[in-house]
Order: sequence, then structure tokens, then C-alpha cells
Amino acid sequence: MSQSETNNPQRLMKVFSQSLAISESQINDDLEYNSIQQWDSTAHMALVAQLEAEFNIMLDIDDIIDMSSVGKCKEILKKYNVEF
Repeated sequence: MSQSETNNPQRLMKVFSQSLAISESQINDDLEYNSIQQWDSTAHMALVAQLEAEFNIMLDIDDIIDMSSVGKCKEILKKYNVEF
């Protein structure tokens, strides 16, 4: 596992924390879209933009729509060779 792969969980936490303006302590695999006030449709698009920039990828529309939780986000990112 490369150094960047070992940092991916921290990088993902940072993206979620910054995009949703929440504490990293609130972020876990079970955190779901619309389960907190901060993760609305506008924040979702900001999250997608930050994920794409952080991991240097372009997410497919279906994946953006399917990204319903932090855990699901990790599954989707694996399709783009981002390992956790």
C-alpha cells in the first residue's frame, strides 16, 4: 500500500468535514445524505467537487446520485482506484 493510499481515509474525512462544515468526529460510514441538516443537495454538489479535486477523478453522474452515505462513497471511490 502506497503512502497516498494509507492517507486516503484521512483525506476523505477532511473532504467531508470541509464540504459539510462538520466536525470529523461526526463522520463515519453510516452517515447518510440528508440525515443531517448540513448534508443537503447543495452541500452534496460541493462534496462531489471536492472529492473530484482531492482524488483527481471525474465521478460519473450515476455514482454522484448513488452516493448516499460515507460508506457508499468509499465503495464508489474504489471504482476509481481510490483504495481504503
